Amino acid sequence: MELKPGYKRTEVGVIPADWSVAELHQIADKIMVGIASAATHAYRDNGIVLFRNQNIKPGHLDDSDILHISESYEATFKNKRLRAGDLLTARTGYPGTTAIVPQKHEGAQSFTTLIIRPRKGAVDSTYLCCFINSEIGQLYFAQNQIGGGQKNVNAGSLKHLQVPLPPTRVEQEAIAEALTDADALIESLEQLLAKKRLLKQGAMQELLTGKKRLPGFSSAWETVQLGKLGTTYGGLTGKSKRHFGTGSAKYITFMNIMSNVVVDSTTFESVDVQPTESQNSVCKGDLFFNGSSETPEEVGMCSVLTKDARSVFLNSFCFGYRLRDPNRADGLYLAYYFRSQQGRELLKSLAQGATRYNLSKTALMKTQFELPVLQEQISIAAVLSDMDGEINALEAKLTKARHLKQAMMQELLTGKIRLVPPVDQSEATGSSV
Repeated sequence: MELKPGYKRTEVGVIPADWSVAELHQIADKIMVGIASAATHAYRDNGIVLFRNQNIKPGHLDDSDILHISESYEATFKNKRLRAGDLLTARTGYPGTTAIVPQKHEGAQSFTTLIIRPRKGAVDSTYLCCFINSEIGQLYFAQNQIGGGQKNVNAGSLKHLQVPLPPTRVEQEAIAEALTDADALIESLEQLLAKKRLLKQGAMQELLTGKKRLPGFSSAWETVQLGKLGTTYGGLTGKSKRHFGTGSAKYITFMNIMSNVVVDSTTFESVDVQPTESQNSVCKGDLFFNGSSETPEEVGMCSVLTKDARSVFLNSFCFGYRLRDPNRADGLYLAYYFRSQQGRELLKSLAQGATRYNLSKTALMKTQFELPVLQEQISIAAVLSDMDGEINALEAKLTKARHLKQAMMQELLTGKIRLVPPVDQSEATGSSV
């Protein structure tokens, strides 16, 4: 492919002609591993902060769960003390994930992490952090992991990481600022999403137990038995691998039910079901439960079908439940109830097994719970559905923001988009190696 004018091919791909490429050891004063000796005997309630690999998040350190070590123990590792602007890179868990040490944690220590100390005047810390966390940087870690089950990257291989360098600190900082702004947007969306989820959990706990009543409702709730409201039916039978992925019929997957309060009708998959077969097709308003799981907490996750379905069937790992009288109970309300804290505890108590847990349909049908009148059920479900709508919209916005940041990283860290006009190489300062 012909090169675009003003660009050149390098070890890291095509970059602007006025950019350079340096190995990490050429632009770092130190590349080393943090404390690697057993430190449990030195743990203290207070003392010197000790960061671990799990504290390292892309671009920042999570200090909500940190350890402390005694000052006397820490003193033997004073050469490993962290400075503001240092980079911490995870060696285990998510190898390659890199964070910047903030000023408030100057003098802290780290346990078995990689420590990179960028050389002053050679590279901007935030720019370098962004590059290491980029797709290009992470590919290097994926290709240089060593070890057996617990993969890691050592300091010796990290020092050869090839880093593309804009010619001036001004351009490096401009790139870092743009990507940091993108990170700030993502973080704000994550925090808002977490808040919305907590609000929904609180609303479910109050509305689905009657602790809080919606305006206009005051009548007593009725104790009902699930088996009195409807009947169960099984999923597909007699099917092998060759029957799936083909055919004109559709089926609802196991993960569709596990992941959604309301079945996602856009993700039905194909299955070969002949007209002569005796199979249970699903109907609008049906509820679905998974019949088994590896943990009792995930047994009986419930989902409801709210759209019309024709020639649609249920996977063989779940079973369906059909209301006898839709004027007695609302399917969406019941789906929310069985996913609420109270509903999960109820179904968890019915789980049977040791290594794998199963849910007895007979036991489930004998389950009793409190149920408000139909209109209150519908109103409660509508409130929770609206909250889910807000959460789904935020999730979509967050996904878009993450994709946008990835695209920005690809464009900015390779110089495809320049935030600072190119300069003559003779004018470049601060990034020569």
